[in-house]
Amino acid sequence: MTGPAPSERESAPTQAGAAPAGLLAVIDMQRVFADPASPWATPRFADAAAGVRRLLPAFGDRVTFTRFLAPERPTGAWRAYYARWPFALQPPDAELWQLTDEFAGLADHVVATTTFGKWTPELAARVGPEGRLVLAGVSTDCCVLSTALAAADTGTEVLVVADACAGADDDSHIKTLHVLDLYRPLVRVTTIDDLLAEAGP
Repeated sequence: MTGPAPSERESAPTQAGAAPAGLLAVIDMQRVFADPASPWATPRFADAAAGVRRLLPAFGDRVTFTRFLAPERPTGAWRAYYARWPFALQPPDAELWQLTDEFAGLADHVVATTTFGKWTPELAARVGPEGRLVLAGVSTDCCVLSTALAAADTGTEVLVVADACAGADDDSHIKTLHVLDLYRPLVRVTTIDDLLAEAGP
């Protein structure tokens, strides 16, 4: 499942009053991934952002935004990683790590980590032992994937909203969605319309 094409995303109506179960985790909608000039730019960031905007009203205050940060001193294999991406070794308050302007004012709860996966004790506590985690954001093939699998391993039901995510490129996005869908019923790939329809009008 790859979700609708960008043109379909823009035309699909939001279902007013829908209230899906679970916590929405909006993964890493940060300037470093939004800026076309960034080495980590996500080409379809704007499409993911449009999907997130459609989901936010349905979840109300059941939303957590996440931020990826560089460690102060990389250790282990992270040393080789940041040797490849030295531009990213900046402090947590650096501009590149901030949420984009459209989401910064909406992020009442934020989890920040130096790991790809955002399934931290804090996020797990918000979801609860019998809760459901709904994922949107970037990138599908890195931080969304890492978060989904870590949560699924604990027995948490995970939904990945295909048309509210974006990958490093279209091929990576599509392939990752196929891999994630292999983890059913622990992980399920869905779309915005299908998720909102589950809850009804």
